Amino acid sequence: MKVLMINGSTRKEGSTRAVLGIMEEILKGQGLGTEIFWVGNQPIRDCTGCRTCRKTRDNTCVFDDDDVNELIGKCQQADGFVFGTPVYYSSPTGALLSVLDRVYYAAGDVLRGKPGCSLAVARRGGTTLALQVLNQYFLYNEMPLVSGSYWAMAHGTSPEEVVRDIEGIQVISNMARNLAYTMKALKAAQETGLEKPRNEYGARTNFIR
Repeated sequence: MKVLMINGSTRKEGSTRAVLGIMEEILKGQGLGTEIFWVGNQPIRDCTGCRTCRKTRDNTCVFDDDDVNELIGKCQQADGFVFGTPVYYSSPTGALLSVLDRVYYAAGDVLRGKPGCSLAVARRGGTTLALQVLNQYFLYNEMPLVSGSYWAMAHGTSPEEVVRDIEGIQVISNMARNLAYTMKALKAAQETGLEKPRNEYGARTNFIR
Protein backbone atom coordinates (compact mmCIF):
# COMPACT_ATOMS: atom_id res chain seq x y z
CA MET A 1 0.00 0.00 0.00
CA LYS A 2 1.12 3.51 -0.76
CA VAL A 3 0.54 6.97 0.70
CA LEU A 4 0.67 9.97 -1.61
CA MET A 5 1.77 13.08 0.27
CA ILE A 6 1.13 16.42 -1.42
CA ASN A 7 3.44 19.29 -0.52
CA GLY A 8 1.37 22.42 -1.15
CA SER A 9 4.19 24.85 -0.44
CA THR A 10 5.89 26.84 -3.18
CA ARG A 11 9.14 26.09 -1.32
CA LYS A 12 10.18 22.55 -2.14
CA GLU A 13 12.35 22.04 0.94
CA GLY A 14 10.61 24.36 3.40
CA SER A 15 8.80 23.83 6.67
CA THR A 16 5.91 21.90 5.14
CA ARG A 17 8.31 19.42 3.55
CA ALA A 18 10.11 18.99 6.87
CA VAL A 19 6.92 17.99 8.66
CA LEU A 20 5.80 15.73 5.81
CA GLY A 21 9.20 14.09 6.07
CA ILE A 22 8.57 13.19 9.70
CA MET A 23 5.26 11.60 8.75
CA GLU A 24 6.92 9.81 5.86
CA GLU A 25 9.43 8.08 8.12
CA ILE A 26 6.65 6.87 10.43
CA LEU A 27 4.59 5.58 7.51
CA LYS A 28 7.58 3.72 6.12
CA GLY A 29 8.13 2.23 9.55
CA GLN A 30 4.56 0.93 9.37
CA GLY A 31 5.39 -0.91 6.17
CA LEU A 32 3.79 1.53 3.74
CA GLY A 33 5.22 2.98 0.56
CA THR A 34 5.30 6.77 0.25
CA GLU A 35 5.75 9.49 -2.33
CA ILE A 36 5.88 13.25 -1.78
CA PHE A 37 4.47 15.25 -4.69
CA TRP A 38 5.42 18.92 -4.81
CA VAL A 39 2.91 21.27 -6.44
CA GLY A 40 5.79 23.46 -7.59
CA ASN A 41 6.26 27.21 -7.82
CA GLN A 42 4.99 27.81 -11.34
CA PRO A 43 1.53 29.17 -12.24
CA ILE A 44 -1.26 26.59 -12.00
CA ARG A 45 -4.63 27.06 -13.66
CA ASP A 46 -7.75 27.35 -11.58
CA CYS A 47 -10.73 25.19 -12.48
CA THR A 48 -12.72 27.16 -15.06
CA GLY A 49 -15.90 25.14 -14.63
CA CYS A 50 -15.87 24.20 -18.31
CA ARG A 51 -17.26 20.75 -17.39
CA THR A 52 -15.35 19.02 -20.17
CA CYS A 53 -14.31 16.36 -17.65
CA ARG A 54 -17.99 15.69 -16.98
CA LYS A 55 -18.43 14.85 -20.65
CA THR A 56 -15.29 12.81 -21.25
CA ARG A 57 -15.42 10.93 -17.92
CA ASP A 58 -11.80 9.85 -18.42
CA ASN A 59 -10.42 11.12 -15.09
CA THR A 60 -8.36 13.86 -16.71
CA CYS A 61 -8.51 17.65 -16.87
CA VAL A 62 -8.77 19.14 -20.35
CA PHE A 63 -5.98 21.59 -19.51
CA ASP A 64 -2.75 19.64 -19.81
CA ASP A 65 -0.17 22.41 -19.47
CA ASP A 66 0.67 21.80 -15.80
CA ASP A 67 1.09 18.85 -13.43
CA VAL A 68 -2.55 18.18 -12.52
CA ASN A 69 -3.03 15.18 -14.79
CA GLU A 70 0.27 13.74 -13.62
CA LEU A 71 -1.00 14.03 -10.06
CA ILE A 72 -4.29 12.34 -10.99
CA GLY A 73 -2.29 9.40 -12.28
CA LYS A 74 -0.46 9.18 -8.98
CA CYS A 75 -3.76 9.38 -7.09
CA GLN A 76 -4.98 6.32 -8.97
CA GLN A 77 -2.04 4.33 -7.63
CA ALA A 78 -2.31 5.60 -4.04
CA ASP A 79 -4.23 4.03 -1.17
CA GLY A 80 -4.07 6.98 1.23
CA PHE A 81 -3.30 10.69 1.20
CA VAL A 82 -1.71 13.48 3.20
CA PHE A 83 -2.22 17.12 2.19
CA GLY A 84 0.30 19.55 3.64
CA THR A 85 0.30 23.33 3.38
CA PRO A 86 1.81 26.48 4.82
CA VAL A 87 -0.73 29.10 5.84
CA TYR A 88 -1.43 32.08 3.57
CA TYR A 89 -3.92 34.51 5.10
CA SER A 90 -5.56 31.75 7.19
CA SER A 91 -5.92 29.52 4.13
CA PRO A 92 -4.00 26.83 2.26
CA THR A 93 -1.83 28.06 -0.59
CA GLY A 94 -3.59 29.12 -3.77
CA ALA A 95 -1.51 26.62 -5.73
CA LEU A 96 -2.68 23.71 -3.60
CA LEU A 97 -6.31 24.77 -3.80
CA SER A 98 -6.13 25.13 -7.58
CA VAL A 99 -4.63 21.65 -7.85
CA LEU A 100 -7.14 20.01 -5.52
CA ASP A 101 -10.15 21.71 -7.12
CA ARG A 102 -9.23 20.30 -10.51
CA VAL A 103 -8.16 16.87 -9.26
CA TYR A 104 -11.36 16.33 -7.31
CA TYR A 105 -13.68 17.70 -10.00
CA ALA A 106 -12.07 15.80 -12.86
CA ALA A 107 -11.18 12.59 -11.05
CA GLY A 108 -12.97 12.40 -7.73
CA ASP A 109 -13.84 8.76 -8.36
CA VAL A 110 -10.20 7.68 -8.13
CA LEU A 111 -9.95 9.12 -4.61
CA ARG A 112 -13.36 8.13 -3.24
CA GLY A 113 -13.21 5.73 -0.32
CA LYS A 114 -9.49 6.17 0.31
CA PRO A 115 -8.48 7.63 3.70
CA GLY A 116 -6.55 10.84 4.13
CA CYS A 117 -5.50 13.61 6.47
CA SER A 118 -4.09 17.12 6.33
CA LEU A 119 -1.56 19.25 8.16
CA ALA A 120 -0.75 22.95 8.25
CA VAL A 121 2.39 24.88 9.11
CA ALA A 122 2.57 28.53 10.16
CA ARG A 123 4.64 30.99 12.11
CA ARG A 124 1.79 31.70 14.49
CA GLY A 125 -1.88 31.56 13.42
CA GLY A 126 -4.42 30.67 10.75
CA THR A 127 -3.74 26.95 10.85
CA THR A 128 -7.17 25.93 12.13
CA LEU A 129 -8.99 27.61 9.25
CA ALA A 130 -6.54 26.22 6.71
CA LEU A 131 -7.11 22.70 8.02
CA GLN A 132 -10.87 23.11 7.86
CA VAL A 133 -10.60 24.00 4.18
CA LEU A 134 -8.39 21.02 3.35
CA ASN A 135 -10.49 18.55 5.32
CA GLN A 136 -13.57 19.37 3.26
CA TYR A 137 -12.00 17.72 0.23
CA PHE A 138 -12.02 14.42 2.11
CA LEU A 139 -15.46 14.88 3.63
CA TYR A 140 -17.22 15.86 0.40
CA ASN A 141 -15.78 12.86 -1.44
CA GLU A 142 -16.59 10.02 0.97
CA MET A 143 -12.98 9.66 2.08
CA PRO A 144 -12.40 8.59 5.70
CA LEU A 145 -10.81 11.56 7.45
CA VAL A 146 -8.01 10.48 9.78
CA SER A 147 -7.16 12.60 12.81
CA GLY A 148 -4.29 12.87 15.22
CA SER A 149 -4.68 13.58 18.92
CA TYR A 150 -5.31 17.31 18.41
CA TRP A 151 -5.06 19.86 15.59
CA ALA A 152 -2.45 18.70 13.06
CA MET A 153 -0.36 21.86 12.96
CA ALA A 154 3.24 22.82 13.57
CA HIS A 155 4.60 26.30 14.23
CA GLY A 156 7.84 28.00 13.27
CA THR A 157 9.50 30.25 10.71
CA SER A 158 11.90 27.64 9.32
CA PRO A 159 12.23 23.86 8.95
CA GLU A 160 14.55 23.87 11.95
CA GLU A 161 11.93 25.59 14.10
CA VAL A 162 8.84 23.61 13.12
CA VAL A 163 10.43 20.28 14.01
CA ARG A 164 11.03 21.69 17.50
CA ASP A 165 7.29 22.17 18.05
CA ILE A 166 7.15 19.15 20.33
CA GLU A 167 3.39 18.99 20.75
CA GLY A 168 2.65 19.67 17.10
CA ILE A 169 5.04 16.97 15.93
CA GLN A 170 3.60 14.52 18.46
CA VAL A 171 0.07 15.13 17.14
CA ILE A 172 1.18 14.77 13.53
CA SER A 173 3.14 11.61 14.35
CA ASN A 174 0.02 10.13 15.94
CA MET A 175 -1.91 11.04 12.82
CA ALA A 176 0.60 9.17 10.67
CA ARG A 177 0.17 6.04 12.78
CA ASN A 178 -3.61 6.40 12.67
CA LEU A 179 -3.50 6.72 8.89
CA ALA A 180 -1.44 3.55 8.59
CA TYR A 181 -3.86 1.71 10.87
CA THR A 182 -6.90 2.93 8.93
CA MET A 183 -5.42 1.87 5.61
CA LYS A 184 -4.60 -1.58 6.95
CA ALA A 185 -8.05 -1.93 8.51
CA LEU A 186 -9.78 -1.03 5.24
CA LYS A 187 -7.63 -3.51 3.35
CA ALA A 188 -8.39 -6.24 5.88
CA ALA A 189 -12.11 -5.52 5.56
CA GLN A 190 -11.94 -5.79 1.78
CA GLU A 191 -10.09 -9.09 2.04
CA THR A 192 -12.98 -10.53 4.06
CA GLY A 193 -15.32 -9.70 1.20
CA LEU A 194 -16.97 -6.74 2.90
CA GLU A 195 -18.53 -4.63 0.16
CA LYS A 196 -18.34 -0.86 0.00
CA PRO A 197 -21.61 1.05 0.53
CA ARG A 198 -23.80 1.29 -2.55
CA ASN A 199 -24.60 4.96 -2.26
CA GLU A 200 -27.00 6.96 -4.38
CA TYR A 201 -26.12 10.02 -6.45
CA GLY A 202 -27.72 12.44 -8.86
CA ALA A 203 -30.31 14.27 -6.74
CA ARG A 204 -29.97 18.04 -7.12
CA THR A 205 -32.05 20.72 -5.43
CA ASN A 206 -31.75 24.42 -6.25
CA PHE A 207 -32.70 26.94 -3.58
CA ILE A 208 -33.91 29.48 -6.15
CA ARG A 209 -36.77 28.20 -8.30
